Amino acid sequence: MSCIIVAGGKGLRMGTELPKQFLPIGGRPVLMHTLEVFARAVPGIKLILVLPKDQQAFWRELCQQHGFTLPHTIADGGETRFHSVKNGLRCLAAEPSAVRDDSLVAIHDGVRPFVAEDVIRRCYDAAREYGAVVPVTPVVETLRQLTPSQSKGDEGKSFTVDRSCYRLVQTPQTFQLALLLQAYEQPYRDAFTDDASVVEALGHPVALVDGNRENIKITTPFDLTIAEALLK
Repeated sequence: MSCIIVAGGKGLRMGTELPKQFLPIGGRPVLMHTLEVFARAVPGIKLILVLPKDQQAFWRELCQQHGFTLPHTIADGGETRFHSVKNGLRCLAAEPSAVRDDSLVAIHDGVRPFVAEDVIRRCYDAAREYGAVVPVTPVVETLRQLTPSQSKGDEGKSFTVDRSCYRLVQTPQTFQLALLLQAYEQPYRDAFTDDASVVEALGHPVALVDGNRENIKITTPFDLTIAEALLK
């Protein structure tokens, strides 16, 4: 089993010059916590970290500074998340030992360090059976859908929708490797907002498994505060 961890953030919404994946929680960069949870969940897992080229030297400095020696391979980030994942898959496919008929691969956001170990294992188990799976959580707040303006006076109209019909999507999105490699042979489209959407474009269904609410994506200062609390 393998995991491609995508970390291409620039920290714009965080309001810092330091990319969000390198911000410290508990005294260590977010990204180190993320890599470690996969290593704990699946001993011997193959880890590929996708980073922009101009961040790779800094990451190696951080690893040396923190004595971080967990084995992982670095792949170059791309223009979009789609291209970054494609680069990670290319890196993975270059290693014959990682590509077998029963190979599974997870794609995970580098700034989601609190995914539960049992969620990771559950995703791999479901991907083995269904081919493609994403972890999700229920929507706990009321949802309103905005109505596109059709005529004068329609601006600002909205209506409540049944939240039980919706789920919040997390990562790791997990797949049979052969399926994901085939999916990423497609040309890029704006509609490819995550890996599941790329696989669905082939006509392959995506199964759902329960995620964990702590699996937040750290993108704002508020998220960083929550992350420190979760770590404690």
